[in-house]
Amino acid sequence: MTRPLMWDTSLGNQEKMPALKVDPIPGVLPYDGSLNPLTRSDTASRVSMTIATPATRGHRKVYHFDGQREMAVALEALLSPELYGLEVQLPPVWFTNKNGKSIPHHFDLRITFRDGFRRAVYVRHGQSLARQETQDEIKAIFAATPESFADDKIVVNGDHYTQAYRDNLLRIWQESKTSDPKLEAYVLECARNAAFWNIRDLMDYCSLQEGKAFGVILRLIGRRLLSVNWNAFICPHSRIWLT
Repeated sequence: MTRPLMWDTSLGNQEKMPALKVDPIPGVLPYDGSLNPLTRSDTASRVSMTIATPATRGHRKVYHFDGQREMAVALEALLSPELYGLEVQLPPVWFTNKNGKSIPHHFDLRITFRDGFRRAVYVRHGQSLARQETQDEIKAIFAATPESFADDKIVVNGDHYTQAYRDNLLRIWQESKTSDPKLEAYVLECARNAAFWNIRDLMDYCSLQEGKAFGVILRLIGRRLLSVNWNAFICPHSRIWLT
């Protein structure tokens, strides 16, 4: 099972060093972001992982994320059946800051949907977003972003993605790589006809091996056909309900 690499990039008392580089991986497309975010940081956990999308024709490609929040936004997008392509560390958008200086901004992600719609994503934590300085900067960046860059632009509060939420996203994303439409349709039909409170109840109702039933339920949760509390570890005792 492919797992993301969580880089320990803390600087400590060492001298500043260049960003880490990932050597070529046989059979995997290389990282092509405009920036390499794998620099040392006292506050962020850099993430590197391989991801396959329809845009890469199912071939895995290296992605580097500035932190776990950005990774979580990407994973949530990847769970959508409408996703076509994913880009990170986009080419710079030049905007004028409060001091009148022209500086570059690199959007964290750009998501392309199957219908061609493209969405640029700006991810920040809640404390930063609460500052007027950040809000003014976002307005300037969005105003300077050409229409050709994206069809719309959104701001995401990374605080929404708690540790439990991120862990659940990772597990469900890994499970989503396995698909069995017939089994998923069967379990969904069971959910529509059974009386259940938690995952265990629904698993008992289905005529499937426990592990297989749990995996199918996770995939249905990922597709938002079943609902759950994402901010608690998802297990057989988790409360679920039809969306």
